[in-house]
Amino acid sequence: MQYDEIVSILGYAGSHDLAVRIVTTDRKEVTGVPTSVDPHVTAHEVYLRPIDDDRTEIALSLGVIDAVELL
Repeated sequence: MQYDEIVSILGYAGSHDLAVRIVTTDRKEVTGVPTSVDPHVTAHEVYLRPIDDDRTEIALSLGVIDAVELL
């Protein structure tokens, strides 16, 4: 996927409280609802709240995301 498409889908999902499935460049999968997407060069990350755990947030570098899809 193109970088702009990844950021767009993550932003849309976050603003609509929708879950996504992310596939990283090393083929790991992460699912959750984006709580924050910061494409600025100083941050370059997304924070996700796992679907089954409202108390946890996972941070991922946007650079390790290969693909993302809405669930």
